[in-house]
Amino acid sequence: MNEPVRPARPHHKLTADGRRMREVLSYSRRGSRFTPRQAEGWAAHQAEWVIPEEAVDRPDFDLERWFGRRAPLIVEIGSGVGEATAVLAAGRPDHDVLALEVWRPGVADGLLRVAEAGATNVRFCTLDAAWFLEHVLGPASVAELWTFFPDPWHKKKHNKRRLIDPAFAAMAASRLAPGGVWRLATDWADYAEQMVEVLDAVPELTGGVVERMADRPVTRFERKGLEKGRQITDLCYRR
Repeated sequence: MNEPVRPARPHHKLTADGRRMREVLSYSRRGSRFTPRQAEGWAAHQAEWVIPEEAVDRPDFDLERWFGRRAPLIVEIGSGVGEATAVLAAGRPDHDVLALEVWRPGVADGLLRVAEAGATNVRFCTLDAAWFLEHVLGPASVAELWTFFPDPWHKKKHNKRRLIDPAFAAMAASRLAPGGVWRLATDWADYAEQMVEVLDAVPELTGGVVERMADRPVTRFERKGLEKGRQITDLCYRR
């Protein structure tokens, strides 16, 4: 009996005549060159803490095996350079943290940061987060979701590329366990409004704008927003 095969990942989808399919995604692939520091982090920790993309493609992929234990799972969507990842994961040693980030140099930075923080409960993966949640994680399998400062795609013609839309929100909510929470933050007022509108419309979720998450560190992305006079909005929704 053949084992089920997961649908093609973004950037791997082809048209009927074999051409690369054009896709509307919430991110763009940036450069992959490492600085010396990033190369050091990758070499030191990649084998232990980075889940290879090809491993996820295998039908027998088991996320718990990569953590070496069974624990409540937190998924961070877009971990950037790991500033928040390291601090928050270090404070939650009884949880496993899966950091999904498509930018490999950012993952390399994150590896060093989690090592410095002693956060051995983090695993990184460079796959598309929406694809991973939908096709790898099961319903009600996630204790907490973090989406801090997703790309705002602030030009109106690019708004369609924003991660938080009705389809993604419904799918992500289905991955939260009952009582699980989704924490978000943005420095773009109109994106915050969109998040509230979209998430308020998901029947399984309740929540809204909240005070700043107490232990979430101020990252360089947030500092840039503050320097430009933008207001930071934190949201929290519970299933």
